[in-house]
Amino acid sequence: MELKQVIIAHKAADAQSRQWAEKCARQLESLNCRILMGPSGPKDNPYPVFLASASQPIDLAIVLGGDGTVLTAARYLAPHNIPILAVNVGGHLGFLTEAFAEFKQSEQVWQRILADRYAIQRRMMLQAAIYEGDRTNTESMSEKFLALNEMCIKPASADRTITSILEMDIDGEVVDQYQGDGLIIATPTGSTGYTVSASGPIVHDGMKAIIVTPICPMSLSSRPLILPAGSVVSVWPLADYDLSTKLWTDSILGTSIWPGQRVDVRMAECQARISTALGTPSKSVTTLKQ
Repeated sequence: MELKQVIIAHKAADAQSRQWAEKCARQLESLNCRILMGPSGPKDNPYPVFLASASQPIDLAIVLGGDGTVLTAARYLAPHNIPILAVNVGGHLGFLTEAFAEFKQSEQVWQRILADRYAIQRRMMLQAAIYEGDRTNTESMSEKFLALNEMCIKPASADRTITSILEMDIDGEVVDQYQGDGLIIATPTGSTGYTVSASGPIVHDGMKAIIVTPICPMSLSSRPLILPAGSVVSVWPLADYDLSTKLWTDSILGTSIWPGQRVDVRMAECQARISTALGTPSKSVTTLKQ
């Protein structure tokens, strides 16, 4: 791989992550690489600026932080087919990242990449959009939302806990009405996140599937489902008198879902490309066991 233009995103408000970002930038600039660097966090989103200001194709994105930092990078960079080298510097969880200890000899990492001694894991993503009415209406009224871990449909309120009633169909056939705290629609990568906390199944991240898990359902018959990756999952909020139902993408608020609207979730057209330049294999399931 050539390293002519590289993104470096570091975890916002973390001194160690910023210091390593600056160190990486100096090393790569010595190799005649143009650097686009900035913080990434709840109040900092550098990717629109990175993509708009790129003077040539971006060869690699180096993401220094935890899983949340990586999820943000994937949502913005996957449509542009940009590989991500993610290292756990200043992060809490590291299911999606390389170990920091293996990154400390960073100059050797650049040489491995330049010599094509790396691999790329392609991770399935989900995309969602909002539609008016039933499935006969195929014209989206919202932007397209992406997620690497999961889409979540659940209510949000500042002053009380709200029970949701959600009707779901799969490929046009009604499957169930879920009454509870909401519904998680996840990828295999996301099956070790929010989904497993809601007693959903763990699916190996090398597979392609869609996992549907109800959150605290008020029925013993409402169980998790594993669907073929080509399925389209449609969800309607019912009896939402408070207009509180939201679509969440990787735990980030996407949009509100109003009465009469539905959200369609399906496999995304793009995939997240996660680099394993440090030689560490995929470890989401093995890390969970530990």
